Amino acid sequence: MDYLSIIKKPIEAELNDFAKLFGQCLTYEEGLLGQVLSHIRQRGGKRMRPILLFLTAKNYGVVSDVAQNAALGLELLHTASLVHDDVVDESSERRGQPSVNASYNNKVAVLVGDYILSTALLRVALSGNQRIVQHLAELGRTLAAGEVLQLSNISNQEISEDVYYQVIDKKTAALFESCSVLGSIAAGVSEEDIEKARKFGHYIGMIFQIRDDIFDYYESKEIGKPTGNDMTEGKLTLPVIYALQNTNMPAMQTLAKKVKAGTINPDEIAVLIEFAKEYGGIEYAEQKMEEFAKEAQKYIDESVKPELKDAFTAYLEYVIQRNK
Repeated sequence: MDYLSIIKKPIEAELNDFAKLFGQCLTYEEGLLGQVLSHIRQRGGKRMRPILLFLTAKNYGVVSDVAQNAALGLELLHTASLVHDDVVDESSERRGQPSVNASYNNKVAVLVGDYILSTALLRVALSGNQRIVQHLAELGRTLAAGEVLQLSNISNQEISEDVYYQVIDKKTAALFESCSVLGSIAAGVSEEDIEKARKFGHYIGMIFQIRDDIFDYYESKEIGKPTGNDMTEGKLTLPVIYALQNTNMPAMQTLAKKVKAGTINPDEIAVLIEFAKEYGGIEYAEQKMEEFAKEAQKYIDESVKPELKDAFTAYLEYVIQRNK
């Protein structure tokens, strides 16, 4: 099924406007800055966050200029955070292409990330909505706090599913929550409706990240990141956390500690990956996605207009079933 066509159909014109404006925001006429911004523009992406913001705004009214500027601000903030995250994680790839820090250097990546962040603040200010400006600023703080939490968790020897969810909550889930919240605010709805939309965005974000983490246990050129990349960066994700907590295998616990210490080698990562698969880690992660999906479906059933139900349902199904 072509989920993306169903998702985009109600907001196609608005997405086209967004694409043009976003390209303009990432354009600089000359020099190194222009080159780097062009490099970032080529990454593309499916724009799942602006899509959710627009669908939410349309569910409660229309996609106004306020919603457009909110979407631009959020996507630019997200883009800046990815540029900075690649520096922190020493990542060489982003969406199957060389990262900014790999193509240029860390100094350039940090400065360009700062430029994009400032552009995000400019666009959200143009919304003219103080609450949207405040929310985006709070989102920036939350994303930074999530990155720090993730770094501190690497050095923490405790292996915890709760901490795993805390990191997701402050990173991926926070972004999708903000899409739903900003779309609702732009449409001028009640606090009750904003909260309902926020919870939907939260569930979407949790599903999105768990699916992303599952990718790391399989070899695929489509995914855009190497298998075992999370473990290489010192991160233990839900499938292996579950397997470790539900078996008594000291050798695997030792390998998990080597992940956190940054001393594990590719062969040992392969052993942990197979261990997670053999002892139900993937099935458990998929079960958690289904639990979040059931909660998200309640919002679609109870709060989404009939003419938008297909788009929202396709959005949820796509996030669950996507392969990259």
